[in-house]
Amino acid sequence: MRLGLYIFAALTLIAIMGAFAYTINPNNYIVEILGINFNFPVAVWFTLPMVFLLVFTIIHMVFYSLKSYFKLKKWHRDAATLDDALYWSVVNEPKEQKYAIPEIATSAALLGKSDVTVLDTVEGLSPRLAKVINITNKIKNGEYVDLKEQKMAKVFNEGNSLLINNRLNRLKADDKFVEDVMKSSSSFSDEVRAEALAIFASKETFFKARKYHKIFDVKNFFVMLNRVHNANEEDVELTSEILNDFVSALKLSCQDFANIANITKKLFRPDENLALFKKYQSDNPKAQAAYLYLLFEYELMDGASAYLDEQDEYEFAQFRALYDLKQSQKNYKLEDLIDINAICK
Repeated sequence: MRLGLYIFAALTLIAIMGAFAYTINPNNYIVEILGINFNFPVAVWFTLPMVFLLVFTIIHMVFYSLKSYFKLKKWHRDAATLDDALYWSVVNEPKEQKYAIPEIATSAALLGKSDVTVLDTVEGLSPRLAKVINITNKIKNGEYVDLKEQKMAKVFNEGNSLLINNRLNRLKADDKFVEDVMKSSSSFSDEVRAEALAIFASKETFFKARKYHKIFDVKNFFVMLNRVHNANEEDVELTSEILNDFVSALKLSCQDFANIANITKKLFRPDENLALFKKYQSDNPKAQAAYLYLLFEYELMDGASAYLDEQDEYEFAQFRALYDLKQSQKNYKLEDLIDINAICK
């Protein structure tokens, strides 16, 4: 029963009982309390206990109603806090929350240390949770989501796997973003930088890549280099000056120099190519085998002999053997004895 209705019914009953008592005995009755005389009709004395009972009943009901109200408010606040905790766990940014209800706190505290993965559609979620689950599922399915447009740009911290996946998704669909990453690579994670570099190397020219030569790695440098004169690719615009920039920036092995020489012999003039590798071998001993390879490739036997004479006699055994064979039988070719992929072994 509602409190107002209860009070109305109680007062009505008290009035009826008072009227009934007054019809039976309309006289007054005096009661002395602490020297004070209280003179009221008998009907008043008859209904007075009922009035006191009503007052204390109302106090009792109000007290427990307020207690239930405040407890319900705690449940509502904890429900909102739980919704917030689920939101941050869904976006892989778990945050510790404070709960007022111990029964909730003992279990919900786990969300402050957990990432939540939603495996299927869920009905009846709050609009906020439904929105974020829809966005995270799109990202996981390979779709790029504009987080600024969704007003979620500040939700994800750097290193968040969902943010990284979203950027990887964007790289596949937005060539402009690829170069944005190249321009400010320190602002992005290792995975995003590596993917941007791989995409850039597979599409762009050396002329455009030159300004990024310091952030290239050997693997992607060769991705670009192997596109030189490929029948299915346009000219990648490699010049000796651009090649020098990359060679100076990269830590190349002996085999790397050999592979470069094998490609540039088809691209540069012999004198230009020899000049390049003569410089490389003087700066870096790892380029010596590649330089020797070019001397034999261009049939410069005098130059090869002079160069071998300058080296220790136990070095470059393959080239020495080839030189001796070519001195005795001119028809021997470089490929007959030397494999470009094994000249450094």
